[in-house]
Amino acid sequence: MKPNIEKAINEQINAELYSAYLYYSMAAYFDDINLSGFSNWMKVQAEEEQMHAKKMYDFVYECDGKVVLTAIEAPPTEWNSPLDTFKNVLSHEQHVTDRVNKLVDLAINESDHATNNFLQWFIAEQVEEVAAASGLVKQLEFIQDNPQGIFMLDRELGQRVLPPPAE
Repeated sequence: MKPNIEKAINEQINAELYSAYLYYSMAAYFDDINLSGFSNWMKVQAEEEQMHAKKMYDFVYECDGKVVLTAIEAPPTEWNSPLDTFKNVLSHEQHVTDRVNKLVDLAINESDHATNNFLQWFIAEQVEEVAAASGLVKQLEFIQDNPQGIFMLDRELGQRVLPPPAE
């Protein structure tokens, strides 16, 4: 594995772990305001992000590289509302998408076909992540501060389960 690819993937591992940390922080926020379904959604999201980091970790070693873990930045701990929180989720997922796209660009520029191929899964995953966040933002914008709507969405989000790891 080329050193610049290795460094970039290590940085993305850190970004994926930060994402998990962020979503756990959001889960704690929702637990604090007694929205356990919203908290569940965030916990599942955090676990998915940890799986993404592991997938990258394993790939680095499959390619005879070295994983170097660095400090994870502290995430925010407070939001103004469920809508504000999910707007932050959407913005964050758009940022992650940009990071993954730049990794693909790097792999293409370096003619690293194995890394490019590996990253295609993450490209598709980010489409799903952004779509899910965008859909929830739209639902929350529709609901606004309607307690019944928040209650119903909380129940729905409480049903989310972690999908099996993707190959």
